[in-house]
Amino acid sequence: MNRQRLQKLIAAAGLCSRRRAEDWLLQGRVTVDDRVAALGDQADPAQQMIRVDGRPLAARQEARVLLLNKPIGVICSCRDPQGRRTVLDLLPPGMRRGLHPVGRLDADSRGALLLTDQGELTLKLTHPRYDHRKTYRVWVQGQPDAGALDRWRQGLILDGRITRPAHVRSLRCRAGNALLEVELQEGRNRQIRRIADDLGHPVLDLQRVAIAGLALGDLKEGGWRLLQRGEWTPLLDGDAPPRSGPCA
Repeated sequence: MNRQRLQKLIAAAGLCSRRRAEDWLLQGRVTVDDRVAALGDQADPAQQMIRVDGRPLAARQEARVLLLNKPIGVICSCRDPQGRRTVLDLLPPGMRRGLHPVGRLDADSRGALLLTDQGELTLKLTHPRYDHRKTYRVWVQGQPDAGALDRWRQGLILDGRITRPAHVRSLRCRAGNALLEVELQEGRNRQIRRIADDLGHPVLDLQRVAIAGLALGDLKEGGWRLLQRGEWTPLLDGDAPPRSGPCA
């Protein structure tokens, strides 16, 4: 028998994240062979009937990971209560089921974003243990001097904690403003914008150009492409972190 934890099977079916599946188990919404399942239970989907809210669990689909070039103004969420356009709206309707964004990118920022139905991949790319790098091209107001860039590289205090060291270099200047390349191994809320403000050089434009080595390349803004397994499966190497989950 191929028994697996129920939260893993539910997430693999594209219904939600593992964390949300754990909540469903605690709420008694999952049954195995008509018996209410508990957190920690395992089952073999080939031999047992698993239901969520009375509906049979769909067979596991082929894993999907998409690289999307998010435009400014699009919300990085599965849905928006205010009715604003979300990243899922950029996909054909038939592609959307089960997908969620991996991490976040501010509405007023643009660039690389991953969408997937793989909860494990989401954990590996969003948990700080794995040190996956994200690369940004950032236009800032004015021209930061060497001292300001060194402070950014070494880390500044945000929300009472120092940021991790960053790779920051100036690429070019135009009309008195500077284009910087910033590479981070963490992603606190509006981190680049807040640091740039603290240094006296507010962000004019922020584009993420790569995530964990997966680069936008010539992907058009608003466009997306389905990644090959060989592009994203290396990111799954390593042990699983403590519980976490995507926005589902």
